[in-house]
Amino acid sequence: MTGGITGRQLYLCTPDRPDLAAFVESCIAGGVDVVQLRDKTLEAKPLLERARLVARVCADLGVPFILNDRPDLALEAGADGVHLGRDDAPRALARRLLGAGAIVGTSTHSETDLLEAMGEPVDYLSAGPVVSTPTKPGRAGTGTGYLSLAVARSPWPVFVTGGVTPETLPDLVAAGARHFVVVRYLTEADDAERAARHLREALTSSLERVGGGPQF
Repeated sequence: MTGGITGRQLYLCTPDRPDLAAFVESCIAGGVDVVQLRDKTLEAKPLLERARLVARVCADLGVPFILNDRPDLALEAGADGVHLGRDDAPRALARRLLGAGAIVGTSTHSETDLLEAMGEPVDYLSAGPVVSTPTKPGRAGTGTGYLSLAVARSPWPVFVTGGVTPETLPDLVAAGARHFVVVRYLTEADDAERAARHLREALTSSLERVGGGPQF
């Protein structure tokens, strides 16, 4: 285990890719401090192999590794935790499988989701997507109003999802966000380390303007 989610701010969510290990290393070098492997196409065996690869990279660099959807494979791969959507395995089951020290996160998209999550054994929430995104096909953007509500009510860190870039960070920070899930800005970058560094710099500047760091 490489520690919990507290204090983490830039959360890479990536599918599998041929250069997966090098890509994750580059993102961490640029300032990413949580990594999730989320691939909806891989069968269990190849997903486990790729998860073990990312787990080793993250352990070497001291960054928590989260596997999407599969608490059983997270356990087998030596992941630090699992992220579960509202229709995935129960969060209580993931907690029993992975133990008290694991990171369990869950997605929320509405006040109803938020209220349900408040009674679950989780360590963080995601809120969004603030804008519609190809990574969540068919799901409309929530806007920043739900983000502000989730941040105000959640007893855990809230990671905003949807269109996180250096340009959108100031408005997201102004809405209360202090933790960010990044997908396409990094996965589509020609230079992942440089892109991650730009995100980290934009986040630092945005937080300085509002005079606040992460609540958790």
